[in-house]
Amino acid sequence: MAMPPPAKRVKGDTPDSVIEGKRLEHEDGLSAEELFSKSNGYTYQDYIILPGYISFDAANVTLRSQATKTITLNVPFISSPMDTVTEAQMAIHMALYGGLGIIHCNNTIEEQCNHVRRVKRFENGFILDPFTVSPQTTLEYLDEIKFKHGFSGCPVTEDGKLKSKLVGIVTTRDHDFIKDRSTLVSEVMTKEVVTATQGCTLEEANTILKNSKKGKLPVVDKDGCLVAAISRKDLRKNRDFPLASKDAGKRLLVGASIHTRPEDKARAAALVEAGVDVIVIDSSQGNSTYQMEMIRHLKSAYPSLQVVGGNVVCVAQAKNLIEWGVDGLRIGMGSGSICTTQEVMAVGRPQATSVYHVSKYAREHGVPCWADGGISNIGKIAKALACGASCVMMGSLLAGTEEAPGDYFYKDGVRLKHYRGMGSIDAMQSKGGSADRYFSEQAAVRVAQGVSGSVVDKGSLSRYLPYLTTGLKHSLQDMGVRSVKDLFEAVYDGSLRFELRTASAQSEGAVHDLHSYQRKDFG
Repeated sequence: MAMPPPAKRVKGDTPDSVIEGKRLEHEDGLSAEELFSKSNGYTYQDYIILPGYISFDAANVTLRSQATKTITLNVPFISSPMDTVTEAQMAIHMALYGGLGIIHCNNTIEEQCNHVRRVKRFENGFILDPFTVSPQTTLEYLDEIKFKHGFSGCPVTEDGKLKSKLVGIVTTRDHDFIKDRSTLVSEVMTKEVVTATQGCTLEEANTILKNSKKGKLPVVDKDGCLVAAISRKDLRKNRDFPLASKDAGKRLLVGASIHTRPEDKARAAALVEAGVDVIVIDSSQGNSTYQMEMIRHLKSAYPSLQVVGGNVVCVAQAKNLIEWGVDGLRIGMGSGSICTTQEVMAVGRPQATSVYHVSKYAREHGVPCWADGGISNIGKIAKALACGASCVMMGSLLAGTEEAPGDYFYKDGVRLKHYRGMGSIDAMQSKGGSADRYFSEQAAVRVAQGVSGSVVDKGSLSRYLPYLTTGLKHSLQDMGVRSVKDLFEAVYDGSLRFELRTASAQSEGAVHDLHSYQRKDFG
């Protein structure tokens, strides 16, 4: 009888039974390679991950992971570019908590760019393009700025423009109780302004701001002209959101989607101008000549821009997109909760199998992968990462939160929000139109590949994202791995073990044999 293979790795304070060089006397389950080498296609529901050895606290688990070749996230969560999931508020909160939001393109170019700009303006180190007003500006105009952008104070320059002489600053404290909103800024502004000098470090500017006890600190050049500003709110955000996803200029990271029409090149140019960090080419089937042309255009026109291609489910598809130059891959076809592609088109692949095979191939070429679809709870996030995905893209899991687009409504006493697939007829016929995502823009009859529905209110992301993050840390702890990096090593060296689940096993692993129960996922 052939001897079992030796154990391949050592992690932390590992028991003698798995020390490298010794053979495992009791090796349960299957390796990822053994599980996914079968001819069957598996979903996340079809298998379970066997527990590992715990020698560390869940709080010490690191979730840092690559989103693209050059973008690293502290939390591997990405919100889907759907018009009922991601606009500016969702993207801001995703970035604050360490993830990334992808602004949908089911809108006009200007609307999408405005969402991107709102994210990039939300939190800065030095604000290089602060809103400014002139002394002749009315308080009514200040009210409009506050309503649209949330700013309560603005530097005042001679002509209302950046790089003009700073003459004062106007804040809510200056005009809050003035009833006549036609009053000019010059009549209420604060003229004695504490400033920082151009060339100072961010740390030096922050010290001046703290000592001044003011809300904003203008930065001026040697001639007294405004060149930048910093905000006290940003100091608090840095304190309260230490995992926030930021660019080199300390602004929040944000992505946006485009389609593959020729006119989407103009959309991409506008998004780059607005400051977008990554563009996702949004297509239900990414292995096309249209996507090839768009990828090559983007990488040629904007070499530093990160481009994520997809969607793909097969290695053959991934091979093409990698050769065309993508910086990341989006994996999934027909596995989303509101997607009907597999049913209607008879094309697709079970998600777990897709993620494992594509991620394994892409890993050899240094391309991170996003598992897109089928993510309905913490366990499935963990399973997607255990299949090799660097990040998970979430739609239904985030829909219904306060930060998702749309208004709440009640049905049968339950508070709900609308949620729809981008392949639904509603989405295809909306003003931006997602029909070209499914190659249906010119079709006389549009065949839906998604549905419209509703999801239950999940509350604010300020509570929901920490719940997902903490739960994922506990999941990795149960697997016996300290980080996403260690998880990948365990997947590919075979030390992370899996087991298939029968229908009875799946039933046993869920709530059962109760007359009734109430479920609260976090508190």
